[in-house]
Amino acid sequence: MVSSARHVPRLVIAAPASGSGKTTVATGLMAAFTEAGLAVSPHKVGPDYIDPGYHALATGRPGRNLDAYLCGPERIAPLFLHGAAGCDLALVEGVMGLFDGVSNQGDLASTAHVAKLLRAPVVLVVDASSQSRSVAALVHGFASWDPEVRLAGVILNKVGSDRHEALLREALEGSGVPVLGALRRVGSVRTPSRHLGLVPVAERRADAVASVAALAGQIRAGCDLEGLLALARTAPPLTGDAWDPAAAAALSGPAAGARPGPAGDRPGGPRPVVAVAGGAAFTFGYAEHTELLTAAGAEVVTFDPLRDEKLPAGTGGLVVGGGFPEMYAPELSANEPLRAAVAALAASGAPVAAECAGLLYLARSLDPAPDAGGGTALPMCGVLPATARMTERLTLGYREAVAVRDNALAVAGTRMRGHEFHRTTVEPGAGASPAWGMVHPERRVEGFAEGAVHASYLHVHWAAAPATAARFVAGCAV
Repeated sequence: MVSSARHVPRLVIAAPASGSGKTTVATGLMAAFTEAGLAVSPHKVGPDYIDPGYHALATGRPGRNLDAYLCGPERIAPLFLHGAAGCDLALVEGVMGLFDGVSNQGDLASTAHVAKLLRAPVVLVVDASSQSRSVAALVHGFASWDPEVRLAGVILNKVGSDRHEALLREALEGSGVPVLGALRRVGSVRTPSRHLGLVPVAERRADAVASVAALAGQIRAGCDLEGLLALARTAPPLTGDAWDPAAAAALSGPAAGARPGPAGDRPGGPRPVVAVAGGAAFTFGYAEHTELLTAAGAEVVTFDPLRDEKLPAGTGGLVVGGGFPEMYAPELSANEPLRAAVAALAASGAPVAAECAGLLYLARSLDPAPDAGGGTALPMCGVLPATARMTERLTLGYREAVAVRDNALAVAGTRMRGHEFHRTTVEPGAGASPAWGMVHPERRVEGFAEGAVHASYLHVHWAAAPATAARFVAGCAV
């Protein structure tokens, strides 16, 4: 029976620390329940883009993020209900350790915080490879740390043998937390990683399909699916309305900062085309962004900068999100017709929004060599007065920023929260105009606001500021 929009059976899959196997277990559970005929809604705590790609592959539904820092705690339940509408089960993969949140801000944006906001039972994935009886102390500590978090089950991961499993189960018998699965470490399915985490699904789709199917098989063999589903059904109803992109877009008209433009001047007229970069090089994006663009009046068309030599017909605005252009720099550079089309669109005054990978693509050149001495700088679109190169340094963390000047996404003074995640650096040329003034955790300027072009390392979630989409669409030509 399909559950109602507000009463969705749900579980949060958490762990004591990163590397315990959350993604493996969560993705495998999503695939196993989907194969069993349930409509499964996949979610991920935090700003991560890569895991939701595997979740989408496992369930056939968009993987959605639940980030209480980027979107605000008040939007977590509404966004969850929006994504889970009509589903039989929702599974939420946590981030880092269960109680790890934003630095110096308590449990904000932690898995525990989101579990409390969703009133969801938590299943703890424990790496049991180097312990036996001590697992009981670990589980007891996590179960008792925050009485508002309902730790309702354990899945033992990387179990060495039947004897090892028996010792672990015996130790946990008196804990009050049931063991709902035990997964062997022998023959475990591995997914390839590189400098920013797992390799995205779009870059290895055939192998990823096989990996997800294998994960589902392991979960079926080692987990109590009936027990997990019964636990999910104990989650109480959530109050309040589901987030609605149409309602959010309607509330973000000119008073919220949307500038007047051709799209807004033609009620009932043609929908402006917003081209969104996709393919293997640009895989980072939140599902709500395209939903907001559509709700604001755009026709969203996806294209692949690795293969397509032209922008979609009638393109009036361009969105280039995150990804791994450094892995595809030669191919992106070789597609000269598309680079020229992007440059021409930007020169025409059409709005262009680029995040992280998109920032690199709009630069004059990109050097994919990670060493400080540099390698071969390859021509990119040349929209921005800047050059980009790979480095060995990881830049990672939440940010708070203020728009320095009016731009394609926001009016000057708009305050937004975002996230940085990259191993590249961009060197501005003379006369470059920054997009953001960073105010937390450090003060600096960042990004580019050149005419109607907005390019930055900052990943933002438009659900927290739907006027962003309304403003962008209003500036598109039709």
